[in-house]
Amino acid sequence: MPSPILDAVFRALADPTRRDMLRSLAQGEQTIGELAAPHRMSFAGASKHVQALERAGLVRRAIRGRTHVCSLNPEPMAEAMQWLRFYEQFWSGKLGALEAALVASRSPAASPGEPHE
Repeated sequence: MPSPILDAVFRALADPTRRDMLRSLAQGEQTIGELAAPHRMSFAGASKHVQALERAGLVRRAIRGRTHVCSLNPEPMAEAMQWLRFYEQFWSGKLGALEAALVASRSPAASPGEPHE
């Protein structure tokens, strides 16, 4: 069954600028201008990225006077993490096979004629 939250989170995370903004927000609240500065983008451009993050529920925006202040809301990422955990079994299996291959390549019986460590 499709999950609108999961789709919105992955759509938001697909953009490297938005991922960077989220990482910045993990340090604390920031204004749109502060989020825009490292990317040399306009307020309007940064605001569009923040809107995508808001649609995914990853960012909350508060307006204080004329200043738009953003904060991280990591809760929607929980569903994405749960979805990714299913695939962890494949990564773990591949890493286990790699470890076994490395151990076998280091054993003296694996490579006759090569110097031993």
